[in-house]
Amino acid sequence: MTERKPPGVPFESWVDKQIRDAERRGEFTQLPGAGKPLPAGTDTSYDELWWIKQKMAREGLSVLPPTLALRKEAEDALAAAYAAPSERIARKIVTDVNVKIRDMMFKPPPGPPLGMKPYDVEEVAREWRERRTTARDTEGDTGTSNGSPV
Repeated sequence: MTERKPPGVPFESWVDKQIRDAERRGEFTQLPGAGKPLPAGTDTSYDELWWIKQKMAREGLSVLPPTLALRKEAEDALAAAYAAPSERIARKIVTDVNVKIRDMMFKPPPGPPLGMKPYDVEEVAREWRERRTTARDTEGDTGTSNGSPV
């Protein structure tokens, strides 16, 4: 496609002719991805950091401000504490995340405020015990009282 547009020919019709000629020669038949949908996340707007975003998505990375990252970590730690196999481990998980929360409360980093206070270890341990008791009680309630199906 090294030829130049002839003078007096509208640009649109010249381009259309070039495309039709290439189609007739079969230049579009073996293109990679032919007949397949566009990849997910294909955006038509221009973004200078598109390659960084794609790399981070491929690598499973995310970047949050420190306070938001700690909020997420604290929520995950609380869930892990409730799922812990023993009260000792649940207490350790909550104590470890409390240290990080206190550090951030007294040395706030840039970004949005943390908006959290340390967890009450005794309250979490009590809740852990209650959840264990409830789980054991519901495991024992698999049948009916008279043994016949409802």
